[in-house]
Amino acid sequence: MVQKIAVLDYGTGNLRSVSKAIEHVAPDAQVCVTDDHEWIKGADRIVFPGQGAAHDCMVAIGEHHLNREVREAVQRKPFLGICMGLQVLMDFSEENDGTELLGIFPGKVEHFAADMPGDNSLPLKIPHMGWNQVSQRQQHPLWESIDDGARFYFVHSYHVAPEDKSLIAATTEYGVEFVSAIARGNMFATQFHPEKSADAGLRLLKNFVNWKPEQCC
Repeated sequence: MVQKIAVLDYGTGNLRSVSKAIEHVAPDAQVCVTDDHEWIKGADRIVFPGQGAAHDCMVAIGEHHLNREVREAVQRKPFLGICMGLQVLMDFSEENDGTELLGIFPGKVEHFAADMPGDNSLPLKIPHMGWNQVSQRQQHPLWESIDDGARFYFVHSYHVAPEDKSLIAATTEYGVEFVSAIARGNMFATQFHPEKSADAGLRLLKNFVNWKPEQCC
């Protein structure tokens, strides 16, 4: 049976690069960028990518009526969140003096401090943009054949701070140590962009396509 993978379309950018990367690692799968509720419900796996502002993302999710689909996918199907697809799983973001998010996991989304010292004591640039090491904090099938400390590509000004530390699947250093991936059951979400992260990113996507979480499906 052909595997169906839905890439959630709520009007954000970068969706095509995500779908193309998944098609590359899963050439036999049917990959669809969609906001069609019936297609999403019938999909075997869900990918929730995104970038930009949390407030705009939440407005767009509401306009496309995808709130329920995201919640059900996190509970029932292999789910991969990327960048904003990680952040919206928390309770709220510091952006715009407080933006309510989906609240699937207790926690907040914090802005990097503006005065974090970098090389030569100059402040680090915000947003955090470029390649950085990812330290694996729990064993997980999505890390298979990926070295601990492998480098992935980031573009973000905010980072998640989950209340439940057992969610943390990876951390990264940029002025401070921040959470760069979380995992629970059939859900895995990253702050970095695997679709922009060369071999390590493609390997993570391939691992997701082949992943069979014990608690779902």
